[in-house]
Amino acid sequence: MTETSNQKSTVYVVDDDQAIRHAMELLMRSVGLDYEIFHSADQFLERYSNEFAGCLVLDIRMPGLGGLELQQKLIELDSSLPIIFITGHGDVPMAVDAMQKGAVDFIQKPFRDQELLDRIGEALKSNREIRSAREAKAEVSTRLEKLTKREHEVLDLVVTGKPNKIIAYELGVSQRTVEIHRARVMEKMAAKSLADLVRMHMTA
Repeated sequence: MTETSNQKSTVYVVDDDQAIRHAMELLMRSVGLDYEIFHSADQFLERYSNEFAGCLVLDIRMPGLGGLELQQKLIELDSSLPIIFITGHGDVPMAVDAMQKGAVDFIQKPFRDQELLDRIGEALKSNREIRSAREAKAEVSTRLEKLTKREHEVLDLVVTGKPNKIIAYELGVSQRTVEIHRARVMEKMAAKSLADLVRMHMTA
């Protein structure tokens, strides 16, 4: 299935504490959030796919594969899931390290339900933005693949702001030839303006 930014967002909860899992389930259900709950990092990894959309609420200390190890594996898989760590008081230095590796937040136990929901809301928004940016980049790459070698050369010069006359001179072709290639580039890239084309070129 193709990754899409409007795909249903899910809150994935990984915690070995049954009481926490039960409380999380009640909380997610009470506010109408889609959720999946796992009792271990290994169980989560068995189900994990890069198509997952949403965020991950992750206990930092668990038997077997811990939260930090799961974070590292997800980094290696190029996961776009924002991670919110749940930590005990003594785990704060570990949580800070986790944030330096890309986690979006950490919450100390015991936490207020609204505090967690606020962080989840921010993480879900962040994930939608990340996935949307990835989609845009993939779309631009697909369009670029349709360009010929000469069209790529024209594109690279057009986005620098050079006029057709200069581009023609640098490529050793007629100005009319540049105009034709430029029109084809605009069409294939589905660019509405030069500014639009420059933004796409920067995205690629």
